Amino acid sequence: MPITEEQSVKTACWSCGSALAAGAPFCGACGKVQAPSAGVTYFDVFGLPRKLALDTSALERAFYKLSRKLHPDVYARASEQEQQWSLEQTSLLNDAHRTLKNPISRTEYLLKLEGVEIEQDRSSENGAKKESRVPPDLLEEVFELNMQLEEMRMNQKMGEDDPQLRQDLEKAKIQFEGQMTDSDSQLQALWAKWDAALDAQDDASLAEVKDTMVALLDRRRYVRNLVRDVNEALGN
Repeated sequence: MPITEEQSVKTACWSCGSALAAGAPFCGACGKVQAPSAGVTYFDVFGLPRKLALDTSALERAFYKLSRKLHPDVYARASEQEQQWSLEQTSLLNDAHRTLKNPISRTEYLLKLEGVEIEQDRSSENGAKKESRVPPDLLEEVFELNMQLEEMRMNQKMGEDDPQLRQDLEKAKIQFEGQMTDSDSQLQALWAKWDAALDAQDDASLAEVKDTMVALLDRRRYVRNLVRDVNEALGN
């Protein structure tokens, strides 16, 4: 999907009064840097609609083009206010680029804009990790994995090594990594459904796809944490 200018919400340039697209860092008429707009989204920064199937190559090109135009050297002789705005726009640009170029963070960010708070890995007040709900289809596998992880930790405390146990954990890791890859493929298919429903202004389909993406991301996050736990046990 090509990067295009969104003109749905406009503000005015502080210097020449010309209309600006929402989130535009520069005035198209006089070229002056603008203050970051209140409520600007990361999609606005690149002039993008709130879609998920992005052309990441175009995103990279747009990022570097804007980065060069916002470089501090460009504003060395500008007013103090313009220098400050260029720094704020650069920070916003970097955050937007980092979020949108990653398919998972991009999806989570869009869902957040849609009012869905994606549960991140949290810790309780005493620093202990909170337990997440085990996906029903993984109950048996997770129970067995936790037993193996506990055994591995006990062996490490005692300075012992069990080659078969290590091999079993490596096998489990590969299996869960495969599940993460499957989740990513499913998520990509949902992007197309989301974008199509957005174009069609089909609220019912948007709500259905949104719920499916949330459930898929929750499952993926749980599996990712299993892979992390195995890597820690194996010393990777």
